[in-house]
Amino acid sequence: MMERRRARQIALQLLYQMEVRGMGVDEVLTTRQQIHRQPLSDFAFRLVKGVERRREEIDRLIIDYSEHWEIDRMPIVDRNIVRICLYEMLEEEEIPFSVSINEAVELAKTYGGEDSGKFVNGLVARIAQQLRTLRKERERR
Repeated sequence: MMERRRARQIALQLLYQMEVRGMGVDEVLTTRQQIHRQPLSDFAFRLVKGVERRREEIDRLIIDYSEHWEIDRMPIVDRNIVRICLYEMLEEEEIPFSVSINEAVELAKTYGGEDSGKFVNGLVARIAQQLRTLRKERERR
């Protein structure tokens, strides 16, 4: 459990760097490797690469379900926490949605602003409801 929590923290840091510094995913991963000289966990690697690979789809979900928020006006930390959570819900089927949501809220409370936990919880919970419905429909086919 703690390994995945740490992987999410690292993924958040790397996604933040990518956005703030305008770095590509491979560049940020290489830079991290040069600085820390230890391999990135498989889970952290999947999170960073997966969010980047599915960013357009993930951002579309954020835009569609955000109430009174434009994605570019969201705090960078909050936006990337939501991206990580949604990637998990879309790709990491062995992780229950409730775990992904709880971990996202904890990240938001730790790294975000005063209301980040509430914001992240509300947004990902609305999206999760839709994703659960879509997953059930797919399973019935």
